[in-house]
Amino acid sequence: MPENSREPIDLGTLYEITRALASSDDLRKCLEESLTVLSERTKLGNGAVTIANPITGQIETEVALGMTAEARKRGIYKFGEGITGRVVASGSPIVVPQISQEPLFLNKTRARAEKNQEALSFLCVPIKHGAMTIGALSVDRDYQKGIDFEKDLQFLTVLSGLIAQTVVRIQAVNQERERLEQENTQLRRELSEKYRVASIVSNSNRMQEVFEMIHRVADSNATILLRGESGTGKTMVAKAIHHNSKRAKAPFVVVNCSALPETLLESELFGHEKGAFTGAQNAKKGRFEQAENGTLFLDEIGELSQAVQIKLLNVVQDREVQRLGGISPTKCNVRLITATNKDLEKAVEEGSFREDLYYRLNVFPIYLPPLRERRTDITLLADFFLQKYNDENDKQIRRISTPAIDLLVQYHWPGNVRELQNCIERAVLICDEDSVKSYHLPPSLQTSESVSERNPVSFAAAVDNFERELIIASLKKSQGNQTKAAQMLDTSLRIINYKIAKLNINPRQFKLNKP
Repeated sequence: MPENSREPIDLGTLYEITRALASSDDLRKCLEESLTVLSERTKLGNGAVTIANPITGQIETEVALGMTAEARKRGIYKFGEGITGRVVASGSPIVVPQISQEPLFLNKTRARAEKNQEALSFLCVPIKHGAMTIGALSVDRDYQKGIDFEKDLQFLTVLSGLIAQTVVRIQAVNQERERLEQENTQLRRELSEKYRVASIVSNSNRMQEVFEMIHRVADSNATILLRGESGTGKTMVAKAIHHNSKRAKAPFVVVNCSALPETLLESELFGHEKGAFTGAQNAKKGRFEQAENGTLFLDEIGELSQAVQIKLLNVVQDREVQRLGGISPTKCNVRLITATNKDLEKAVEEGSFREDLYYRLNVFPIYLPPLRERRTDITLLADFFLQKYNDENDKQIRRISTPAIDLLVQYHWPGNVRELQNCIERAVLICDEDSVKSYHLPPSLQTSESVSERNPVSFAAAVDNFERELIIASLKKSQGNQTKAAQMLDTSLRIINYKIAKLNINPRQFKLNKP
């Protein structure tokens, strides 16, 4: 069959090339495999793909079949330079029937230095993504006088479109991977900052003692038992210990022992093999295995059943874990931190908690004081949570008023820091002013009686608190001037003076120049 009446490239070749381009997220590997298929199944050989680099402003050889790395490095063109540069700059294909007769053919890579260039033709087509030319595809073919290159150009144009899709796809994948890696690095950095010991909000002497103990034990492998009431921040302290230890880059795994039934908890902690029990259709790693080389935090350890206590004791003693239904144990390297709000000593006496496990866990106890024993931290924490929920709810509340601060400091906080956090979040949500007032706080804080007794707030006490808030705010603005304060509140001086006396407010403390 005459060369100028050849049939188009068969679909089998196109299929193999398409499959090669979709085979990997490694651009160079995809291109090399596709050019290899092109060379083996057609008369188009010595294929090369160049990609425009928008940062350097150059056209760089990404893949060239059979070319050394050194030769590929030489294959760099400026826009408009040589055949390849002109194709990328113009976005139109170029055919060189005989490369020895074309002065624009630069042969920068010197890949054809030992070949008979008179016997080679050169075809180069643009690689386009939409209207943008992002590179070029070039091939050689044996020179034959009078050959029609139209069929070759048609096929190469189809192939360049597939290459363009592959380049864009892999670049998008790589960009997303890079973004995720950067985001992961940033999150790790933020997490590390968040759980630095210094980031725990406190200036009380009791908490400074806790910080000192954290610093002393962080880098050891000692088992730690965190003691304290619910809401005192045991989980945060556990995270601080982990993120300030040598295990910081390894997993931090949390298990709440009171949140799971005994049968499920055992599987969660130690894992199970396929068929270990009804419904175990696949093997599953336990939390000990998931926390390998890191830290496992067991919260509410006092709620463990006797059966789970025995298995936990074996893990703590032997540093080995055996899955449910498993035949042999596996060594584990896990730092164990436990926490409880229960009186474990009493539980040991009553027989509900194993004495040997208690002593294994109580290697380094840390006691977290309740909020009522660190009242100097209340204002600091309240301001911290105010800023946190300002940011989360896009609000601009500047401060917490003095009467509201007084109520916060006087309250007994049975729920500790967690209750204070919830209290400030509620106040931010319902506050439409520039400061949190006492009437924005929950009713349980509204009366002084609630400090010592859990009685419901009375209507009269709530009214007194509201009036005190308004009068103090006006006295602050008027710098203690009662007449101006009365005008601001649209009432008489006599009523203001009566209320000031009744509510035991001292106007002199709001004057700028006190005698």
